[in-house]
Amino acid sequence: MRSYAIGDIHGQLHLLLDAHARIAADRARTGDAAAPVVHVGDLVDRGPDSREVVEHLRAGIAAGAPWIVLKGNHDRMFTAFLADLRAHDPGLRPDLGWLHPRLGGAATLASYGVAKAADRPIAPVHAEAVAAVPAAHRAFLEARPTWVRRGEVVFVHAGIRPGVPLEAQREDDLVWIRAPFLEDPRDHGFLVVHGHTHLPAPTHYGNRVNIDSGAAYGGPLTAIVIEGRAVFHLTPHGRVPLLPQA
Repeated sequence: MRSYAIGDIHGQLHLLLDAHARIAADRARTGDAAAPVVHVGDLVDRGPDSREVVEHLRAGIAAGAPWIVLKGNHDRMFTAFLADLRAHDPGLRPDLGWLHPRLGGAATLASYGVAKAADRPIAPVHAEAVAAVPAAHRAFLEARPTWVRRGEVVFVHAGIRPGVPLEAQREDDLVWIRAPFLEDPRDHGFLVVHGHTHLPAPTHYGNRVNIDSGAAYGGPLTAIVIEGRAVFHLTPHGRVPLLPQA
């Protein structure tokens, strides 16, 4: 069973298009036009093209592209803000909000035409955002699944709570978890492919594969292909085996 996956995008449309081009090249080599592409979430925030990224993925799926888009914590914070200007995601520290410079929400709103969102009173910013963000984009982001399983592989944004069945996982963990998942070396009964915690390059830990390579911070956007539990990094020169760390 073949699946493709793309890491955290964070409003970087040109990187997304390039990742799709690497996948298209691999499809041409294999003759497989049907294997899905799983995007592990965090479409928005920090980068300049959040609106364009959401529209590209939404329109592609509507047109029949074999794409799966999962929900990331940044996607959830965006739609929560649109629903309620006082919303505070339980995964965030109490002193931070979605429009704090560390989170990058203002860049998302700027892509929709709402300027200087972090520097103005929140009420008018919220009203402008509600008017500017198309209903189709809100509906698309709100409807994203939090995980998908393909054979021996589970795709999720942040990770899973070890020892908890997939069907019983909490969304807060699926989009936010770090240490309890990242520090657990046990085999989960499947390979977990995730993003959320950025690294310089995609890394295989044996029981999980982290494909967030820091596109939000000037790094590349990782694309991989998985066959069974074998993982290959898709580069401009083709496949490179991504092996478990020793």
